[in-house]
Formats: sequence, C-alpha cells, structure tokens
Amino acid sequence: MPTRPTSPLNPRERILMGPGPSTVPARILRALAAPTLGHLDPQFIEIMDETCQLIRDAYQTKNLLTFPVSGTGMAGMEAVVANLIEPGDEAIVCINGVFGGRMKDNVERCGATVHAIEVPWGETFRNEAIAEAVEKHPNAKMLGIVHAETSTGAHQDLSGLAEIVHDAGMLLAVDAVTSLGGHELKVDQWGIDAIYSGTQKCLSCPPGLSPVSFSERALERIDQRKTKVQSWYLDVSMLKNYYTGSGGRAYHHTAPINMIYALRESLAIVIEEGLENRIARHREMHLLLRKGLEEHGFSYIPKQSLCTLNCVALPDGVEDAAIRNRLLNEYDIEIGGGLGIFAGKAWRIGLMGHSATKRNVSTLLSALREVM
Repeated sequence: MPTRPTSPLNPRERILMGPGPSTVPARILRALAAPTLGHLDPQFIEIMDETCQLIRDAYQTKNLLTFPVSGTGMAGMEAVVANLIEPGDEAIVCINGVFGGRMKDNVERCGATVHAIEVPWGETFRNEAIAEAVEKHPNAKMLGIVHAETSTGAHQDLSGLAEIVHDAGMLLAVDAVTSLGGHELKVDQWGIDAIYSGTQKCLSCPPGLSPVSFSERALERIDQRKTKVQSWYLDVSMLKNYYTGSGGRAYHHTAPINMIYALRESLAIVIEEGLENRIARHREMHLLLRKGLEEHGFSYIPKQSLCTLNCVALPDGVEDAAIRNRLLNEYDIEIGGGLGIFAGKAWRIGLMGHSATKRNVSTLLSALREVM
C-alpha cells in the first residue's frame, strides 16, 4: 500500500472577527497541550470542579448543576430542551432569527406542541407581548428565548421576564451562546431556570463545549418526568452524578479532558479581568466599530444591538462575497455574511473575547477603506 506524504500541520493565522469562533489566546492553547489525565483521576476531578465553579461565577449563579456539556452550543440547546420537555408537552418559543427557530425545532423533536411568537428579524420582544402569549397558552411548561441572537445581532432584554413566566408555572430557558462573558448576564437575579452558551464566542476558547446551568426549579421538573429523556448522552439525571459528585462520581462518558483544561483557563481569564471590566471593554469596542462602520455607510439592522455581534446592512454597491473574500485573502480578516433573509445583504462582525480589541477594530476599518 503506497504511503501518503505528510507534513506538519500549519494553518494560516487569521484575525477572527466573524460570528465565531473568536481568537484563542496563547495561554488557552498552552492549556490544551497540558498532559491528558483520566476522567476519574483525582487531579482531573479537582480541575473539573474548579471549572464548574468558574462557570457559576461567569453566569452569576449558585446553581449546583452547572457544567460543560460535551459538544458545541447547539448540544447545550438540546440538553436543555430534551431534559425539560416531554412528549405531549406545550411550550412557548420566541423567534426573531435563526436560533429561535432552532429552539422551536428542538422542542418539536421532543414531541411537544410549540406556540411560536415571532417578531421581524432584528427586532426584540416586549414583555407585554410575552405576557399575552403566556396568558393565551397557560398549559405551556417552558418559555424559550434567545438573549443574543447571533443571526441578527439583536440583544434581548430579559429583565422582568421571569416574573411573567414563573407566575404562570412555566420555566424560563435562555440561549446565551453569544453573550456569556461579553454582556451582563445574571442568571439567579433574573430568575433563569436553564441556560446554555458556547466556548468559542466571548470566552475565546476553541469550540467543543457548552456551559449549561439548571436551577432547582428546573431540576424538580426533571425529577417529575414521566418518560425517559430522549437523549441518553444528554440525560441530566445521569450527568449530574458525574459533574456534581452526588451519588459518587459515576462514569457516564469520557469527558473531553484537554478541552476542559482550556475552558478552565478561559474562564480564569474572564474572572481575572472582572466581569464588569470585560463587559465595558466589549461595549467600548462596539462603539468604536460602530462609529467607523457608519462613516463607511453601513447601518445597523437591530435597534437593540449586541456589542459582541454587529449585524449591519450593506451600503448600495457593496458586493458581499467579493469584499469579504478580499478581506480574508489579502488581510487575513474573517467576518461573517448574513444568514437567512439577510444572506447577501448584511455582514456579521464579531467583537468577542480576545478579538474585541482596538487593534482589530482599527485594522478592519483600515482594510475596508482600501477594499471599498
């Protein structure tokens, strides 16, 4: 059998300013290269427990069941939905972009009836509209909403929402994939029952894990299930024995050891910078980018824009793919195109974690002046 010639892996370095992943700092890459341990090794258990506590700190929660799901943010979405929803249930899902639509799809795959409430892409939901939906569908078990809609850059205000949902006996589930570590996110104070995020956005960790957290109210609902969770791999009733130590460290699956090292290190960086300082940095970079983009003729699509994901409509005469390709090939700058109805009409520019710097903003704006 002929041998295939090989050479060392050497991907070209990019300035990552798309919708994710963001640039991974050297400190986190070094953590990935640390010696691999067994998933029940006492050293690793200590590292994992520390990582779970750091996730709590970042989410600002005391929820015991807070851990990294082995998989990207969509695995976190599926873990939340699959555990909280049973066949025959009803749920309300708020849709204003791609990821609200994915949540609806997940709920339907679990055998539930979805009552979708929708606003145009780029807009956000008023509490009054949500209250109307809750009153109209009193049998719903859960309300799902996206805090940071990556497809449109819309930033959803969550204040006051839990009171509406809890008063009706429902659980509040939140998608925070593009907000954890970049926007204010107070899980306990805001009354969030289940939440998921991703490592590759504002945490600047490689993609592959999804930090999730379940409240005591959510755990009670899971304990009352009449049917098994449809996903064995994501069944919280088994996972909690491994991640919390309740009932002993029961083997479930082989945890991605080195990825958890990387997540531990990325969260340590977040806490060292300070959540308030980090949020302020993301806002400062957003305002700097916004000023430059608007001077180039771009306009922001959402009225309430994320700082971490800037979704802008293209000026007349600007060719979407051609300009993005030039930015990538000539300047090594990656930005994202529009999704869904915004395909070919919008750009999505990420300012997340290690990528949210003045150098990156200035470099992008300078490159745009050249290619436009």
